Amino acid sequence: MDMQSVWQWFVAPLQYEFMVKAVIVSAMVGLVCAVLSCYMTLKGWALMGDAVSHAVMPGVVLAYILNIPFAIGAFVFGLSSVLAIGFIKSKTRIKEDTVIGLVFTGFFALGLVLVSKSPSNIDLQHILFGNVLGIPDRDIIQTAIVSVITLVTILVLRKDLLLFCFDPTHARSIGLNVTALYYTFLTLLSLTIVAALQTVGIILVVAMLITPGAVGYLLSDRFDHITWIAIASGVFSSVVGTYISYHIDGSTGGCIVVLQTLVFVLAMIFAPKHGLLSRSREQSTES
Repeated sequence: MDMQSVWQWFVAPLQYEFMVKAVIVSAMVGLVCAVLSCYMTLKGWALMGDAVSHAVMPGVVLAYILNIPFAIGAFVFGLSSVLAIGFIKSKTRIKEDTVIGLVFTGFFALGLVLVSKSPSNIDLQHILFGNVLGIPDRDIIQTAIVSVITLVTILVLRKDLLLFCFDPTHARSIGLNVTALYYTFLTLLSLTIVAALQTVGIILVVAMLITPGAVGYLLSDRFDHITWIAIASGVFSSVVGTYISYHIDGSTGGCIVVLQTLVFVLAMIFAPKHGLLSRSREQSTES
């Protein structure tokens, strides 16, 4: 493939306004998800991301039924799931992973019931898997506002959040309000999921919240480097995945997540320090 063909591959989709919007929104969502994914990977909260992403389902459906911005319904139910998890965890002897499973399956099932009983024609595919190619201007503005709020909050609280994720016991011992940080972090998670819903949908947003951070942790041991690697991985996968979906006429969210997974697999194999090849060479040298 010559350079002219490569140039055309990237330029041709940009003749269409819907593709320009899709690329911009995908890059924006890839950025905010990548930043949060570093903290989630450090905290070991993959299941929490799964829980909140599924819990927003009834909120999205109700927003469609009531003809209000879907972001409002999604955020209300995402935050409700966070509060429910915290309440049940604090008031019972049930372990956190069990509580998370109970809450997110209950909320998700409620969403499915609302879809089945809704008088309006709700496209379940768009809720579950996103529809960034058809995103209206008002939703682009919502996504931008949510992304900016999330990124600014993380920037302001980055040191406190880092300590909370790495060692909450030490954070509490030096006077940080761990409970406030817990709910702040989960609120940011809810906001990020709201931002990503239109791009990849409820099902695939978990991958965008986990994979970039995992790639970063394979390639570096310093958190600032991990963050930049995650951002590069997340934005690259989001933009190129959107292009690929255009050229193969496939699911945009699916293409983004598949590409992110391929990036992770490459990092897992070729990472200079923590990759499979590097560890295999170390074991061969030791033996």
